[in-house]
Amino acid sequence: MSAQEVLPLGDAAAEQPAQFRADHLLVAEMVKPGSKVLDVGCGEGDLLQLLESRGIDGRGIELSREGVNRCVAKGLAVVQGDADTDLVNYPDDAFDYVILSQTLQATRQPKVVLENLLRIGRRAIVSFPNFGFWRMRLQLLIGGHMPRTENLPATWYDTANIHFCTIKDFVELCDAINVKMERSVALDLYGRPVPLNLPWWVWNMFGEQGVFLLSRGGGK
Repeated sequence: MSAQEVLPLGDAAAEQPAQFRADHLLVAEMVKPGSKVLDVGCGEGDLLQLLESRGIDGRGIELSREGVNRCVAKGLAVVQGDADTDLVNYPDDAFDYVILSQTLQATRQPKVVLENLLRIGRRAIVSFPNFGFWRMRLQLLIGGHMPRTENLPATWYDTANIHFCTIKDFVELCDAINVKMERSVALDLYGRPVPLNLPWWVWNMFGEQGVFLLSRGGGK
């Protein structure tokens, strides 16, 4: 599957409640009701709460103790764990979906983590900030410094993110490890889907983040 085949990217829901992040709403839309889901790097549990409100059986794994405590206080089933080291302990096909929301760039081994997502779950949903976004390019070109945006506010020396990638990079990774893309959506600066009728490189430049619904490729 080439980048040209994957992009242009699909539509998301048009009008959504303001209290939820646009990417969380899109992820929840991709999950079938009644599914069993593992949210890896679930933070304070906002996405898990949204999923459970839609009749989805959600579990979570979170690196920070503070995040785990806040999730548990909300009544969510969350354990402390590290995506890089603890996903190997989960059995094959344990979940219908495994979600990695805005966490891929903070993992030490993104390729291995992605492979584990699709081993543990029948499908995976991955979202991440697009480092090819035009504002980031401009900060590097004009400012000559590592970019900072609303989604990536930390300075280069104080960030948990260690593997930035672009939408194009991610598509190429999926090609390399034989991952099928069932749905792909790029969201702009305001959380709106980038329109369909544009060349693929436009999504890589004007999509602030990408959201991908994945499954195993042929032969897996």
